[in-house]
Amino acid sequence: MNYQKELDYVIEHLDLYKNKLLLHSCCAPCSSYVLEYLSNYFDITVFYYNPNISEKEEYNRRVEEQIRLLRNMPCGKKISFLEGDFEPEIFFSAIKGLEKCKEGTERCFVCYEMRLEKTAILAKQMEFDYFATTLTISPLKNAEVLNEIGERLSHLYDIRFLPSDFKKRDGYKRSIELSKEYNLYRQDYCGCIYSKVQSQQQNKDRG
Repeated sequence: MNYQKELDYVIEHLDLYKNKLLLHSCCAPCSSYVLEYLSNYFDITVFYYNPNISEKEEYNRRVEEQIRLLRNMPCGKKISFLEGDFEPEIFFSAIKGLEKCKEGTERCFVCYEMRLEKTAILAKQMEFDYFATTLTISPLKNAEVLNEIGERLSHLYDIRFLPSDFKKRDGYKRSIELSKEYNLYRQDYCGCIYSKVQSQQQNKDRG
C-alpha cells in the first residue's frame, strides 16, 4: 500500500474543525520535516514518549532538542508539546526474550506498538481527532508494520490513525537538511541499548 497516497487522501478530505493531531515523536531530527509538512493542515501536539531510551542523560538531551526545535522552527500553525514519562522499565519488560533480535525485527515491532499504543490511548482520552508517529520517516523503520499497528490500535481504541510514510517525497532528505539548519543533535542509533551496541560495533568494524 502507498501510505503517502493514503495521507494525501486524508488531507484532501480533512474537516477543518476536526484536525487535532497527537503526533508521537521519536526525536527532533525525525520530527522536523513531519512538523514542517503537517502543521499546514493540523493543530499538532507533539508527544515525546520513548521508554526505549534507558540512559537518562540521552533521554534528557533528546527532549531538550525537541523543545528547542519547536521554539525555533516556524511552522504553519502553533505546535504544543507534551512529554511522556521516563519509564525504561516498561520497555525492558515488553521486549523480554527478544533482546538478541536483530535491529529492525521483532524487538523493534514490540517497541513500535508500545509507543503507538500509549499515543492512541492518550489521543482518545484527550479528545484528539487523529494520532500518528514520526517513526515512518526513517529508512531503518518498517513503515508497513507501523501503519498496520496504527490501524489496529485505531480500531481498538476508536481513534483515527493518520497513515504515513514520511520518507517519501524526499522527506528523510529534508529532515537531514533541517537538522543541519537548526544544528540538531542527530544520534546514530534509535535509542535503546541494543541499537547503541549494534551501532558501536558497526562503527568499530568500519575502522
